[in-house]
Amino acid sequence: MNLARLFTNTVASDPDRRALLLDDTVFTYGEIDEASARVATLLTDRGIAPGDAVGVMLPNTPQFVIAYYGVLRAGGVVVPMNPLLKSREVAYYLGDSGARMLFAAEAFGPEAQAGAEQSGAEVVIVGEPAGFVSSLRDQEPRPEVADREDDDTAVLLYTSGTTGQPKGAELTHANLASNVRVTQDDLLQLTADDVVFGGLPMFHVFGQTCALNTAMAAGATLLLLPRFDAGVAAELLATHRATVFAGVPTMYAALLGLDDAPALPDLRVCVSGGASMPVEVLRRFEERFDAPVLEGYGLSETSPVASFNLPDRERRVGSIGVPVSGVEMRVLDPQGQEVATGEVGEIAVRGANVMKGYWNRPEQTAEVLSDDGWFRTGDLGKRDEDGYFYIVDRKKDLVIRGGYNVYPREIEEVLYEHPDVAAAAVVGVPHPSLGEEVGAAVVLKTGASTTADELRDFVKQRVAAYKYPRLVWVEDDLPKGPTGKIQKRDIEVPAQLTEDLR
Repeated sequence: MNLARLFTNTVASDPDRRALLLDDTVFTYGEIDEASARVATLLTDRGIAPGDAVGVMLPNTPQFVIAYYGVLRAGGVVVPMNPLLKSREVAYYLGDSGARMLFAAEAFGPEAQAGAEQSGAEVVIVGEPAGFVSSLRDQEPRPEVADREDDDTAVLLYTSGTTGQPKGAELTHANLASNVRVTQDDLLQLTADDVVFGGLPMFHVFGQTCALNTAMAAGATLLLLPRFDAGVAAELLATHRATVFAGVPTMYAALLGLDDAPALPDLRVCVSGGASMPVEVLRRFEERFDAPVLEGYGLSETSPVASFNLPDRERRVGSIGVPVSGVEMRVLDPQGQEVATGEVGEIAVRGANVMKGYWNRPEQTAEVLSDDGWFRTGDLGKRDEDGYFYIVDRKKDLVIRGGYNVYPREIEEVLYEHPDVAAAAVVGVPHPSLGEEVGAAVVLKTGASTTADELRDFVKQRVAAYKYPRLVWVEDDLPKGPTGKIQKRDIEVPAQLTEDLR
């Protein structure tokens, strides 16, 4: 089994079919096939063997697709990375995964180069689509796809809870392939005639499974958008007669915010994940664009689709639906026992979609993954009498900003690097359009005079743009519990800052 065969099987049936659209650039399945085969040769010529990790730090462009399938064809492990990462983050991802090579977009080359130098990885700078393809001409295309076992790791997807450094979730070829089949057949009911919106970041598993891999497996057309803009997205959806839209709730809200959005008569199904969809947003979107929105649930560790409101079953607004084919879900108490129907507990998932474990972290794997395959998500939810699940609360401290996970401890550790910071706590602050904004309460050392703006800029220079706290305020002290631990639930955001968000 090799995940890349979902793509190459499509190529064999119709290589001239349109695969990717980016502005005026069109790539057929055959063109992507040839270019990714040349990438596989490039990798093997440079010593990349099956099982070796390779970083892919590219936006939603044909170059990402070419590099992604090229790595898989060579038998490598893809390490998808946000192009906005700073050098320190790049160095961590490459160093922790052991990646020896990194494909990086030219626009983000300096940070990629600096991070790669720290980890000893080789960087391949990727330019515009035509230039990248041209640069591969010296490589003979490698038509074969490396054989991999079902349980071999295909993608090392970095994620984190609210503590510690990001950890790599090992998603196997079987994990991802099974989730693609479920998404293609049960959820989207996708065919080669579909045009799928590709605005979800493909370095994230939601975009990889529900857009990229599913579209390529079905022989559909993927409509690429490197950076989401509601106005641009609406025009693309209308012009190219998109039939499938996959997005996070903030994307739906942004499209609703357009006064002059075109009609989208070809849109037949929409899926939402990544955060809870406000019921009013869902209803208004369906009313305006006349397309059903199916809300579901999943995590990086579950490839990601675990449950969904399915098109052939009753849909319940506010619910994350029922477990998809091949997946079981339970609601557990702290002792691991299943709770009664309607009671709140921790959601656990078991199935072909659940990760192999966290890369080189057996203790952290054991904390969440039982010997019999149950993955404890850390999310609180409940189940009704008909088997529909509902999220009650997210992980305690995780901040979800515009559909992106921001992990407080990572930001706090950067704040603590500032010489004037004595204590820091990062929290989510409700935001009308993003869902949550990142806020940071800081206590300065005695005699320090650093301002909140200076602290914000300090963090901004060291982490990706979506992570740094837009709201920073200085306190005399932070609330603490009996053991001296900071109690984030008792932190109060200054009224002026919250008023500025309205």
